[in-house]
Amino acid sequence: MSNLNVFFLLIGGVLVVALALYALQLWRRVWAQQRDHAQVALERRTRLGGDLQLLAGSLLDGQLPLIEGAIRIKVLLDNYDSVLSQDQHCLVFHQLFEATAHVPTHADWQALDKAARRQHEKHFNELELQHKAAARTAARWLLDEGLHALPKRA
Repeated sequence: MSNLNVFFLLIGGVLVVALALYALQLWRRVWAQQRDHAQVALERRTRLGGDLQLLAGSLLDGQLPLIEGAIRIKVLLDNYDSVLSQDQHCLVFHQLFEATAHVPTHADWQALDKAARRQHEKHFNELELQHKAAARTAARWLLDEGLHALPKRA
């Protein structure tokens, strides 16, 4: 084997080792990003779970209006765990959300005339009478079982 062939073999070997080390470095970055994403997802899930517990408890204690609480719980459930959100125990939150989706909020609510506001408030009262027991039962279920029964998903 000539010196030129040995030289090219050595150069090729060095290139293969250098590329392998570079690939390893890139994979380490990927693995670190995956760990970071999993940590962020776990922190988000923990925060949302705590918020859901607070809202469900406040709904049960009467510190939060039923309609507002149901809407907030539904939105957080959708972000916390879509499977849990679709559980039959939580359907009342979806029903209340859909029944009030057409109601203006924030500045649009303020812009409504008094008659329109009263009409919406009357509708809220009717919904509350119709769904209060189911919403309280669903909130109790969330606190006692729903938020604790799921495996931790990241």
